[in-house]
This record gives sequence, structure tokens and C-alpha cells, in this order.
Amino acid sequence: MNIKRNLIVAVLMTVVTTVLLGIVYPLVVTVVAQVLFHDKANGQLIERDGKVIGSRIVGQAFSSPGYFHSRPSAAGTGYDATSSGGTNLGPTNKKLVDAVKAAAEAAQKENPGTPVPVDLVTSSASGLDPHISPAAADFQVPRVARERGIPEEEVHRALETHMTGRQWGFLGEPVVNVLELNLALDEQFPMKR
Repeated sequence: MNIKRNLIVAVLMTVVTTVLLGIVYPLVVTVVAQVLFHDKANGQLIERDGKVIGSRIVGQAFSSPGYFHSRPSAAGTGYDATSSGGTNLGPTNKKLVDAVKAAAEAAQKENPGTPVPVDLVTSSASGLDPHISPAAADFQVPRVARERGIPEEEVHRALETHMTGRQWGFLGEPVVNVLELNLALDEQFPMKR
């Protein structure tokens, strides 16, 4: 009858661990996250006039010349959070090489003779990166200033206030959140229509 007893123990352990790890633990983590980290637990959404316009942690496309542009995205049809992913193309893949060349040539027309930062012509691993490098933002300053009809110094000032340094002073690289920077520019220097 040892088999019967072992079977009962196995079934009870399965039920107990399923309840603890499949129901109780996720509920506790969710409650703690909602209480202690409400904004982060809900996607760090940005609202204006009661309407959600984006997230601090998910990139989105900006195509108007008066806005800073995000990194290219290979996620679904572009910045598709349900289809996160990179191109998965190797560095010698002709399709990737051609796409990067085309993007670099287009960027060179914007700022002739200025080196094009790599993050303006390559997508991130997730395709949803909300940040660009300070170099990529600097590259776009002349276009944004011209389109908004403001001095480049004003755009640089806004850029400096929206730059985030290395985490804890030594991890990662400085970055600029594109959505937050564009929203700040809209508040300070609305687009002339």
C-alpha cells in the first residue's frame, strides 16, 4: 500500500504547490507592486488631459521633422509591443546591410558631412527601445530647431534637461527618452502650423 500513500502525497504536493506558486505568490507580488511601485507596475504611462499618449518604457514612431525620431523598430509593423523583437539578421546579411546603408544615406541628406550615430540606423534587440543616445539626439537638433523655428541652443537646453546619465553612475550609457523630450518641446515650443 506504499504506492497508494505515495500517490496521495504526490497529488497533495501538486495541489499545494499549484495554489501557493500559481495563485498566492502572483497575487502577493501583484499587490506589493501596485502598492509600492504603482507607476512602474502599470507600464509608466504618460497622460495628457486624461488621455494616455504613451509609455516611458516603450518606444514609438515620430515621423514629423519637428520631432526627435526614435531608433528604427523591427517589432511587428514597428513599435508593436505585442511583437517585440529585433531583425535577427546577422551583420553580413545583405538585407540588413542594405537597410542600414539606405537609412545612413537618408540621414546624411539631413546633416551632410556629419557622422550618423549607429542607433539612428539600426534597431534595438526588442524593437521597442524608448531611448536614443545623446549623439543621436545631437544629430537631430538642427532639423528640429529649423522646423520649430527656434534657435538650436533652445533645443540643446531641452535636450540636456531630458538626458539620463548612467545608472548608479557606472552602468550603461547616457540616454535621452524621445517621447519625454518631444512632449517637453511641445509644451515649451509648440509646432507652428
